[in-house]
This record gives sequence, structure tokens and C-alpha cells, in this order.
Amino acid sequence: MERLTTNPTVNAWLDERIALLNPDKIVWITGDKAQLDALKAEACETGELYKLNEELLPECYLHRTAVNDVARVEARTFICTPTKEEAGPLNNWMDPAETYKMLDDIARDSYKGRTMYIIPYSMGPIGSPLAKIGIEITDSIYVVSNMAIMTRVGTKVLEALGDSDDWVRGTHCKCDIDEEKRYICQFPQDNAIYSVNSGYGGNVLLGKKCFALRIASYQAKNEGWQAEHMLILGLENPKGETKYICAAFPSACGKTNLAMMIPPEGYKSKGYKVWCVGDDISWIRKGADGRLYAINPENGFFGVAPGTNEKSNPNALASTKKGTIFTNVCHNLDNNTVWWEGLDKNPPTNALDWTGKPWNGEVDTDRPGANPNSRFTAPAKNCPCLSPEFENPNGVPISAFVFGGRRAKLAPLVYQSRDWNHGVFIGSVLSSETTAAATGAVGVVRRDPMAMRPFIGYDCGTYFQHWLDIGKTLDPEKAPKIFNVNWFRKDDEGHFMWPGFGDNLRVLEWIIKRCDGEVDADETPIGFMPKPEDINLEGLEGEVDINRLKEMLNVDKALWQEEAKGIEEFYASLGNTVPKELYDCLETLKKNVG
Repeated sequence: MERLTTNPTVNAWLDERIALLNPDKIVWITGDKAQLDALKAEACETGELYKLNEELLPECYLHRTAVNDVARVEARTFICTPTKEEAGPLNNWMDPAETYKMLDDIARDSYKGRTMYIIPYSMGPIGSPLAKIGIEITDSIYVVSNMAIMTRVGTKVLEALGDSDDWVRGTHCKCDIDEEKRYICQFPQDNAIYSVNSGYGGNVLLGKKCFALRIASYQAKNEGWQAEHMLILGLENPKGETKYICAAFPSACGKTNLAMMIPPEGYKSKGYKVWCVGDDISWIRKGADGRLYAINPENGFFGVAPGTNEKSNPNALASTKKGTIFTNVCHNLDNNTVWWEGLDKNPPTNALDWTGKPWNGEVDTDRPGANPNSRFTAPAKNCPCLSPEFENPNGVPISAFVFGGRRAKLAPLVYQSRDWNHGVFIGSVLSSETTAAATGAVGVVRRDPMAMRPFIGYDCGTYFQHWLDIGKTLDPEKAPKIFNVNWFRKDDEGHFMWPGFGDNLRVLEWIIKRCDGEVDADETPIGFMPKPEDINLEGLEGEVDINRLKEMLNVDKALWQEEAKGIEEFYASLGNTVPKELYDCLETLKKNVG
């Protein structure tokens, strides 16, 4: 085999993988566009990819996964730490030695007749002090093509790695796409990821959740930084000053929409701008000046297609217009483009649905054209509001952490924590009410601490302790302030009270003003709340007035007493590692609302 690196740990690992998997051919991914184009052309010949209309969607492709393989599978995802306690109660656990043996037995000889692609990739700008490197081997050109969008790939990564052993080993084998033998396993103590019998992005693009959150959160705990499921946005005021916010939301809470928000007309005309640094993941470290800095370790967007349209998120839609891979969407045969539910009101009549069956949007109303979890993998550079600081190797300074979920009655529009520990408490009990009957009963509260529930690579209580420990290293004057928002408060008739989307900027403006000490706040039983007149309602006449805003900021003590009981039950379910400081915050809440 040709070697592109002299790194002894990389070469020893590859030798061992080649002996196990037995590929017919080995290809190193160099990052060269001609190589990637040739691979995509090869995938089009086998039907793995379909080339779309070059005029309307230049350099874009369609891919269909197996119908049994369309989403991340939490039940088949394991954290394989030496002891079960280290994985904690929120993770599935298996013994590392037994798991390696089982996975090796499943994967053995699975590359026979196939090509092994070796992908060196960097999470974060190559050479950044905040970046980390991985090597993924795969037998899928789809994976190669997606990783080339989502990360920085190629020989430059190997040069940056040198002879270091600080890299993440990623093995992906399609095998037979057998859901009974599908496993996505993380071995945090070994910097290793092993995925078998899946071809779906979230399970096989190993730089994404597997590395950027599960492995990285464990690395971050040991190395004194943070890997978080957070967007990063910059808010630029008319003076040209930009302040940065990291925000965490459970799924279906508008995270990508917020990351790529377009300011309301009144703000836009004054010169306000919103810059997207990242829509999903933040890696955060303390800089030389004592402030926290964040990078987006990714280089693209892996977005949910259904519901993305010109109104809901024009910037995300614009990002998909070139060099994008669409997965499990509807294929419009009339013009060789793509369509999905919620894109527009004109479904194609001569199309193939996401499984490849003929589909007429006017007739086949009993089944969707696109899978509800269909995706686009789009280069970040396509995004019209991509931050000028996107490639900054040192990251951007963070002024605020924001947590938010869907709560119809409980949480006010916005409130601020009393201090860092109280902010960690707020994040630790982050929750959303279920919205769709498909997930069981509607309105059930699901706790999703820091929106990291499926992604913490170790014990949850220990993860909370790590947040508290980070706070101890920060000068309170320089530490980000911590807030909670709720765009989804409803009135007694069940209508949303806040318009959301671009108007969320009004709340972010108050948050930044609080960080800069420009506005006062009212102390309430749950934290600091805006004085209603400090939220700018100009331009919302007929939608939101000061009285409706006061209603959105109301704290119902009876509901918060119930919430405190729910928090107590949740903490109890996490075992004895939940830090005392968080129980102290819970006691304060109980006392304040009792």
C-alpha cells in the first residue's frame, strides 16, 4: 500500500484494519477536487449517486439510503468505556473488549470486492489550536463525498498531524446494511469509533456527532475545554460591533433557523446583521485573555430538508444551491431537481419518492415524497450570512450561552441566570414538550440536558461537574452570561404568543445589552427577567403589545412547583454523580416558588 504519512500510529492502525477488512483496492483521499469529482462520477455509474440538473443545481447529487436506514439509531449507539459507571445512565453501554471482538467479527472481510477509502480530516480549520484530527476508513463513496463537505479533508491534514498520536480512529463498514447487526460504537478512552451495517449520514459521517460530540466531549473533560451541541451566531450592531452567542436547543426548536436568522426590517434598515459561525456544534476553549472562544468544528451543514423553504430559512435554502448532496428527498424527473414537503406548494407530478418509486404529488397524498428526516449536506461557504470569522483559527469570543426548549406554559420568553452555577442548573434541566403524536403522547416533558442527551460521551452528572469546573476557572467579569429562552409560549387558546423567526433578534438584543451592562432586570423567583419596556416591540404592532409581553414574562409559581418535582425525579434518575451545587440551585428554586 502507498503511504501518504510516516506517522507510525496511523500506519500501524491501517495495517491492522486492512488485514481485518481485506479490501480489493485502497484509495487515500487527498482533498483534490479532480479526485473527488472522479469518485462521484464512479458512484453515478453504480447508482450510489444521481447527478442532478447542472444548470439549476450545479455539482449537486441525490442519494437514497436503504429504507431500514434513514436516521440516527440511539438504541444501537453505545459508549464503550471500561466500566458502565463511566458511561452513565443516559448512554447504552457495552464492555470494550467484548464489543471490539463482536464488531471485528461482523466487519471481517466486509471490504472484499470493495475499495477502502482512507479519509484524513480536520474538525476545525487545519492547524487551529482548537482543531482535532481524525482518520475515517469507509467503503462508501457517499461517505467520502459527504465528509469532503462536512470537514476539511486531505493531505494537508496529515501534514498538520505529523507524528502525533492525538487523532481519532474511525472505522465504517456498510456490510449488509443489516439493522439487526447495526452498531455505532464509541470508545472514548481509545479515541476510536466503529460503525457497521449503516449507510445513513448521522451514523457514518464519523466526524459529526460521533467525534465532534461523543468523543470530543470526553476529550474536553480531560483537557479542560467544552464540546457542545450549540449553534454560534454573531450579532452585529449599526456601529459595526459584533457580539457572539452560543445557543443549545433540543430538536424541533428552530436551531438552524436561529443560526441563519434574517433580522426584521426595522433592524435591517438600521444596519443590524446576523452572522452564522455554526448551526450545530461548538468547541469552546479559554483564550489567552481569559475569555471563552468557540469554533465550529464543521465545514458544512447537514440539515433536515422538509420544512426548509424561502420563508422559514432562505439562507439555508441558498446554501443548498451548489455542491450539495441531497439524501432521501423526492426526485423531480421533469427537470432533474429535488423537492420535499414544505419546500413550496407545487409538488412534482412526475417524480420518484425517496424510496425510488414513481410519485405524483397531486395523487399520492397518502405517502410523502421525501422522508421526514431527509437531508442536505451543503458547503458552509454557500451560506449568504456565513461569518467573516468562520475560518478564524482562534475562534470567536462568546458573550452569552443561551438554552431553550418548547414549553407551552412554563418558561417565560427569556430570563437570565443569577450566576454561572445557576446557569449550569438551567442548562442541566433543559426540556421540551413532545409535539407530534408519532413520539407518543403530546405535551410530555422530555429532559435534554444542554441539548446533549444523546451525545454526552460519558456520565451525565460528571458532565455537569465539568461545566461547574469550567466556571471556576473563569473571571466572573469575562465569563459568558447564561440565559434561557422560550419562543413557544402559548396563550389559553393554544396560539403561539411570540412571532419567532427574525423577531427573535429582539430578545437576543436584550441578551447582549445585559452582557454589556446596558439594561437593568427584575429579579424573580427563577432568575433575572427583562423590564417589559426594554424589549423592543417596534414593528410588531397588532401582533405583540406590552401587555401580551408581560403575559409572556409571567412566572406561574404553581407550574414551577410541579417543574421542581420533575427536576428532582430527573436528577434522581442520573444517580449519585449530580453535583451538590445543582441540588442547591434546586432547593433555592423550591424555596422561591413555594
